[in-house]
Amino acid sequence: MAKYFDVHPENPQRRTIGNVADSIRSGALVVYPTDSCFALGCQLGSRDGIGRIRSIRNLDDRHHFTLVCQNFAQLGQFVHIDNDVFRTIKAATPGSYTFILPATKEVPRQLLHPKKKTVGVRIPDHAVAQALLAELGEPLLSSTLLLPDEEEPMTQGWEIKERLDHVVDAVLDSGDCGTEPTTVIDFSGGGLDIVRRGAGDTTRFE
Repeated sequence: MAKYFDVHPENPQRRTIGNVADSIRSGALVVYPTDSCFALGCQLGSRDGIGRIRSIRNLDDRHHFTLVCQNFAQLGQFVHIDNDVFRTIKAATPGSYTFILPATKEVPRQLLHPKKKTVGVRIPDHAVAQALLAELGEPLLSSTLLLPDEEEPMTQGWEIKERLDHVVDAVLDSGDCGTEPTTVIDFSGGGLDIVRRGAGDTTRFE
């Protein structure tokens, strides 16, 4: 059964965040809130976590996983960014955007797009997600909690706990999350491609 943690949306309890971070380091798959919607998260190198996310969401090997980072310095360790892209992304973070970029050697091979060798990265503008990332000291391997054949993510932590009780290890709930996944911007092809229009405003990229 999944553990359920109710945390304050702006000042999450440090002990609770510490407990969740410890469980992630021990291999747990957790559900946590972001500035777009709830997400599934596990430790960066967890093969079991990746497999469980693929199973829950029914994903194929072409799916772009996302490294959710605490800040820009951390993000820069995992992707290659030229100066123009650097300025564009810096101006849009933190926020509800996922950026697809060429991965560095720091990214485990199983996370990469099999042909493009790219990975998604993002910096959330959400106090609970930021507190968890700060406690972990490394990115969370993440994917939007959108179940197969459903058009919108679940918004209630208690509902997630009920439905995914036997396939995740913990649910971190700070109140309603949105229903729009992040806006996805692909910079890996040398230009700028808006792959998905979501919670983040695309005006700055058009």
